[in-house]
Amino acid sequence: MHTSHAPGQGPSDPSLATTPWQRGVAAADRLLGWLTEVPAALLVLLEILVLLAGVVSRYALHRPLTWSDELAAMMFLWLAMLGAVIALRRSAHMRMTALVDLASPETRAFLDLLATVAAGTFLLLIGHGAFEFAIEEAIVTTPSLEISNAWRAAALPCGIVLMGLSALLKLAEVTDWRRLLAALAVAATAVAVLWAMRPLFQSLGNVNLLIFFVFIVAALVLSGVPIAFSFGLATFGYIALATSKPTIVIVGRMDEGMAHLVLLAVPLFVFLGVVLELSGMAKAMVRFLASLLGHVRGGLSYVLVGGMYLVSGISGSKAADMAALAPVLFPEMRKRGMPEGEMVALLAATGAQTETIPPSIVLITIGSVTGISIAALFAGGLVPALVLAVLLCFVVWWRNRKVALTGMVRASGGEIGHALLVALPALALPFIIRAAVVEGIATATEVSTIGIAYAILAGALLYRQLDWRKLWPALVDTAALSGAILLIIGTATGMAWALTQSGFSRQLAEAMTQLPGGTPGFLAVSILAFVVLGSVLEGIPAIVVFGPLLFPIAKQFGVHDVHYSMVVVLAMGIGLFAPPFGVGYYAACAISRVSPSVGMRPILGYLLALLVGTVVVAAVPALSIGFAK
Repeated sequence: MHTSHAPGQGPSDPSLATTPWQRGVAAADRLLGWLTEVPAALLVLLEILVLLAGVVSRYALHRPLTWSDELAAMMFLWLAMLGAVIALRRSAHMRMTALVDLASPETRAFLDLLATVAAGTFLLLIGHGAFEFAIEEAIVTTPSLEISNAWRAAALPCGIVLMGLSALLKLAEVTDWRRLLAALAVAATAVAVLWAMRPLFQSLGNVNLLIFFVFIVAALVLSGVPIAFSFGLATFGYIALATSKPTIVIVGRMDEGMAHLVLLAVPLFVFLGVVLELSGMAKAMVRFLASLLGHVRGGLSYVLVGGMYLVSGISGSKAADMAALAPVLFPEMRKRGMPEGEMVALLAATGAQTETIPPSIVLITIGSVTGISIAALFAGGLVPALVLAVLLCFVVWWRNRKVALTGMVRASGGEIGHALLVALPALALPFIIRAAVVEGIATATEVSTIGIAYAILAGALLYRQLDWRKLWPALVDTAALSGAILLIIGTATGMAWALTQSGFSRQLAEAMTQLPGGTPGFLAVSILAFVVLGSVLEGIPAIVVFGPLLFPIAKQFGVHDVHYSMVVVLAMGIGLFAPPFGVGYYAACAISRVSPSVGMRPILGYLLALLVGTVVVAAVPALSIGFAK
């Protein structure tokens, strides 16, 4: 996953502060960091405690806490907005950099600066609307806590102001004033030209959808503007210039998109992934698999496929999954002479393969925007990923069928037994998580807190590898990643609303229903479309924008909701991890510390296997819905 890059080292780097101005900017940035990181980390911790208390009170004491969900939802919006501030301050908002990275260093620096200006422009445009929205929410009283909803809604204007301050600090650190003035001039000229064209836009009807949501979004995304702000700018431009609707509606839709309590599973599962790595549980599982398969041809490649399947069942974050496995396996794979390109290609392919394994954040997002049961999605995601794993293993076998077995030692029965004994607590966690959801002990959101408590206890008491000092930075990192994800969901929800209000959804439904080939034709087009969307937009924004449009059409074709979910998630996974545009591929390269160029050719065979597996899953609905309730 690519993140944005600051125009320089950042105002928080005191080593570069040589003038009083720079030192003042650095001090202000550190203060902003303290004001956002401390409450954000505490909010993650409080969310865990509140939801875990709700589970214990309801299931063990039979006394449900009626206020727990309401308090969690109130804190959640603050967590999302503060996390978005931290992500902007760290230049960690998701962006497409495939084309930016090809530019000269001077052009790249200008585009990075322009991305910051674009983000600041969006924040400036919606700032007043956010304050109006919070004031309007003050008259609403929450049912359980009986307090004004302004306590929750105030998170939006506060977060927007703090993000705007962070953007200003980034601009204040720039030493090349000509470059800064050029970036400001480009942004101001674009706004002025679009405003002058407002009478023309008002007469174009739905042609504006093509202008704002295709051309402008593409121009912003490809030039390196973070995806969340690209969506936000395009939606604001469409509402303000091509319709008569008030722009405050954008803030309302952002709030709606970020308010789903089921999305609280995002930060909680992200934190669970970090705890999993810190506790040593991931390493224990991998070592057990290595003891079983390490002596066969391509044995560690099979371990990588199986390890990703198991770890993805716990962490929910692809970056965390890859970061947990690569450092454990890659040194030994290098010793055995496996080419670096082959290693990074398989790592990226397994990332795509495991996109449907619960607790997949993309599945959680689908549930939040379509209303499909999260438990059904979790149950339906296991077998499709297994189908892809089998096909990846076939490619591994084919490529290693002639590899010599010299130097590969079979583990003894005692060694395997010891590795299994050590790994048992870790291997049990995916089953504990699934059982808690299926048996109704906890919801898909709450179950992550059970996993976190279990992983911390296992890491502290059994594996004794848990470094408590690393938990605080992990809480802050969780807030930052969650804020980046949730801001995309918020702005994408605004875009999806604009598309729906324009009548585009009805036109799309009519066009899709007239596709040749009936249901198979619809599924084929969906696979191709979501491969492209996964490559350009990543899974979450693509689902938020197009999920509400396409899922009702799939239902018209008689496609089961869970079945269609698996097809589109697998297709997006292929796009996400396929070079040259798939950002997941570059994340795999960064984690592996391998040049992206060396994996381009080896990954082609794995991508073909993934595509074949996706077609098989699409053709056999029972693979997706056989275990779904």
